Amino acid sequence: MSNLEGKVAIVTGAGRGLGRAEAIQLAKQGARVIVNDLGGNAAAEEAAMSVVEEIKGFGGEAIAQLGDCADWNDSEAVFKAAIDTWGDLNILVNNAGFCRDKAIFNMTEDEFDSVVRVHLKGHFVNMRHATSYWRNKCKTEGKPVFGRLISTSSEAFLYGSAGQPNYAAAKAGIVAMTMGAAQIMYNYGVTANVICPRARTDMTNQGVTAQMFAKPEEGFDTFAPENVAPLVGYLASEQAANVSGEVFVVWGKEVTLVHSPSTEVTFKNGDAWTPDSLQSAMGEHFASQTPIRDGFAIMPQ
Repeated sequence: MSNLEGKVAIVTGAGRGLGRAEAIQLAKQGARVIVNDLGGNAAAEEAAMSVVEEIKGFGGEAIAQLGDCADWNDSEAVFKAAIDTWGDLNILVNNAGFCRDKAIFNMTEDEFDSVVRVHLKGHFVNMRHATSYWRNKCKTEGKPVFGRLISTSSEAFLYGSAGQPNYAAAKAGIVAMTMGAAQIMYNYGVTANVICPRARTDMTNQGVTAQMFAKPEEGFDTFAPENVAPLVGYLASEQAANVSGEVFVVWGKEVTLVHSPSTEVTFKNGDAWTPDSLQSAMGEHFASQTPIRDGFAIMPQ
């Protein structure tokens, strides 16, 4: 069932945008929600408390736990808040992130490190605490738990992103890490999936993407974060118990399942390879291919 009554969820970066919509979605399905956002930031704190009050306003249960999603101790504090308040944890939605866009030849070390830290390490520390908790609980109780990991990646991991080498690399790492978690955690009762949302958030409200994601004056709001949240609600539910190790692109009225990477063509040679024999084997194939020049040009619209 999609009912999450009695389940406990953590949503990182839940003060605004996608995280807010996801926290509200889970709460409307009956989950008790830890709203996590950055501490020491007045705007983030106010946003997190606003989400908590909104959830309480329709009869849901929520608390705010502020802190840096990529900090080991802050992450531990979020999990402690869930256990101390409601005695369990069932759902982890890793959502928090930000951008520092530059072409690779202009990017600073800090612009690379900070984005990879928040996106990739932020997913790791929370997944580390969640998977450890669920594994230990399964061993103690002698039966599978109810655990749901939902990671947030981007189509940038598929197509590359010329102006986001930091972001694209982090998002690729998130997919790889989540696929590994899916394999090792399923027997404990835990599923792990990835969503790649297209939505209007703080990250898309800047620069060249702002106009693309702008809210229309009338009609269906294709890029509203609320269009993404139902997939999170579904993946968190009992109905999705057999859905794990998958990657979804979600936006508007569409959900696309991403095919797992696979080999395309195998080239063989009777002897050890030389540069010339590689050209003989592969040259004709690549002569008919068009090298990637603009990742956005090959993205489905």
